[in-house]
Amino acid sequence: MILKIKKLLQLEATSGILLLIFASLAMFFANSPLKDFYFDFLNMPVSIQIGLFSIHKPLLMWVNDGFMAVFFIMVGLEVKRELTIGALSSYQKAIFPAIGAIGGMVVPALVFLLFNFGNAEHLSGWAIPMATDIAFALGVLALLGKRVPFGLKIFLLALAIIDDLGAIIVIAIFFSHELSTTALTISAVAIIALIMMNRLKVSSLGAYMIVGTILWASVLKSGVHATLAGVIIGFCIPLEGKDGTRPLERLEHALVPWCSFFILPLFAFSNAGVTLAGMGVDAFTSTLTLGVALGLIAGKALGVFSFSFLAVKLGIAKLSDDINFKQIFAVSILCGIGFTMSMFLAGLAFGGDEADGKFISLARVGILMGSGASAILGYYLLKVFTKPVEVQR
Repeated sequence: MILKIKKLLQLEATSGILLLIFASLAMFFANSPLKDFYFDFLNMPVSIQIGLFSIHKPLLMWVNDGFMAVFFIMVGLEVKRELTIGALSSYQKAIFPAIGAIGGMVVPALVFLLFNFGNAEHLSGWAIPMATDIAFALGVLALLGKRVPFGLKIFLLALAIIDDLGAIIVIAIFFSHELSTTALTISAVAIIALIMMNRLKVSSLGAYMIVGTILWASVLKSGVHATLAGVIIGFCIPLEGKDGTRPLERLEHALVPWCSFFILPLFAFSNAGVTLAGMGVDAFTSTLTLGVALGLIAGKALGVFSFSFLAVKLGIAKLSDDINFKQIFAVSILCGIGFTMSMFLAGLAFGGDEADGKFISLARVGILMGSGASAILGYYLLKVFTKPVEVQR
């Protein structure tokens, strides 16, 4: 189990480095003479039609609604695995990162609302600073190598997984639109079919993918965000099939490289391109920008650390023997790297109409500011609060 977790951490860390590279490329294209080519590429119409059923969306929406649904299948698989046999499989294992994750969701949202309470147009962005980008955060941890205690990596991994689960719940409750009864009915039938397949321990991944595709298409048409279909599919894959095989493990191993090295970098390239031309000082001092940036930098650090600290002091949770509160504080700051999920939530909050175009740009500037500052400060503090391997021997 430890070897599997180490391999997962290594893949996530590599993905985080790729995210940084492709986000930088997006910023370059969006602010260079090639910007028209970049935005025309993202707005290129892509259509699929089978009989009377059709989906017409620009390429950007296919990335955010289609490819990211595959990423959310992997999220569903990871959450299920950790809840059943992994880092969250018992009360003792789950309670410490769970309490930290709750603080890391509540306090950043409050910080955002504190800055934007008087501006009704900005309020829909309250969830943006709640997210933690697990790949990016683990990528920063990887820069410090073996000097970071294994228990600290597990804390960050478990906290980020619970954070993802919180984001999924927020998306389901607050970012659904006008609902289609017909599409919801088809979705319900597909979900029942997936649950029955799980109960019968069907091991054929192809069968899950066929029913899962029907579920994704119907959820997309229903008004509920399509990526939620991915989470449901992930949860319905059995740990062990009727024939003794391990479908969840097989699918996770198949998806991790695609998500780490293709889907997440593609998402970063498609969503991180913010045109800075015409943005004055007011863009960086906007309450929307500051609410997102400070929600990530200060809200995440304060929320994760204070809730974790109180949990230990009140005897609710126990600190692992190989880590201390200074290191927890450094990781709490690192949790302010919201990047992927924050960008995703910004698109849901402000991706509706032309009037929201300015708001999503301001939100993205805040995400880049907050995530960048959290990465640099978190790395520095971790380096200060951890010892080189040679000293630990």
